[in-house]
Amino acid sequence: MRKFTMGVVAASLMFSAAASAQFTLDSRYTDSDGDLTADTPTDVSKQIDPSTLIFAYTPVEDPAVYADVWSEFIDHMSKVTGKKVQFFPVQSNAAQIEAMRSGRLHVAGFNTGSNPLAVACAGFKPFAMMARADDSFGYEMEIISYPGSGIQKVEDIKGKQLAFTSQTSNSGFKAPSAILKADFNMEPGRDFEAVFSGKHDNSILGVANKDYPAASIANSVRKRMQARDVIKPEQINIIYTSQTFPTTGYGVVYNLKPELQDKIKEAFFSFNWDGTKLQKEFEKSGEAKFIPITFKKDWEVIRKIDEANGVSYACK
Repeated sequence: MRKFTMGVVAASLMFSAAASAQFTLDSRYTDSDGDLTADTPTDVSKQIDPSTLIFAYTPVEDPAVYADVWSEFIDHMSKVTGKKVQFFPVQSNAAQIEAMRSGRLHVAGFNTGSNPLAVACAGFKPFAMMARADDSFGYEMEIISYPGSGIQKVEDIKGKQLAFTSQTSNSGFKAPSAILKADFNMEPGRDFEAVFSGKHDNSILGVANKDYPAASIANSVRKRMQARDVIKPEQINIIYTSQTFPTTGYGVVYNLKPELQDKIKEAFFSFNWDGTKLQKEFEKSGEAKFIPITFKKDWEVIRKIDEANGVSYACK
């Protein structure tokens, strides 16, 4: 598997501290219009028009559950584009990025934190995000513990274990790392033991079942898990809540034919959520439709968090 560089050593992603965090695309891409995403090749021979579109949702929770949740949307995309569309269950952010970079993934929802890496290293072009009926959007990072853990406030984590999800996750690693350092003068290794669960649901269940004394998570995932009775509210204590961040960004790989990219966008913005499984699942965290976004504007706060963490986007 190809390695992507961003901050500290992980299992399938390699991270290394960087002197500069200026956002740049991999050398294989160009950005002539300055929108911070890869240009679609003007050479028609370098554009792709696959007979089957592969779609993947960010690996937040059980992929089998989400294959069913997205089924009606996939049928809709198939009708709009005239293509067969296949759901691709991914187990990690690294696998999702590698699949798009290698040409095996065409349409995807990348989570908040891995969006910049997907844009820089895989030619991802995000254009949509889920939003509430009033056009508001976003989620908050929470640091959670369980009753009886001895952790009532952030400072109580000192000397204990804190579960992150993965190094590409905004709420599961990057935002809490920056906040803990800037606001609480706390760093992993020195002040607490950092462990990685792999996914938000793993971290939430780990705290609820008292496997982890504390964890940083996305509250949108927690709310959906509570709505499905996977966990009970009384199993969790919320000891910190962050500012609001953008949610999963949806988009396409840069080298799809422009007409096909337009059809995929049309599929997102023309999808009728009413009565669908997608509505049933995501209304638990307030989402009710797709709205247009740009990576340059809507992910600015995430790039700033990366800058605070000394992140670089060198793709190896």
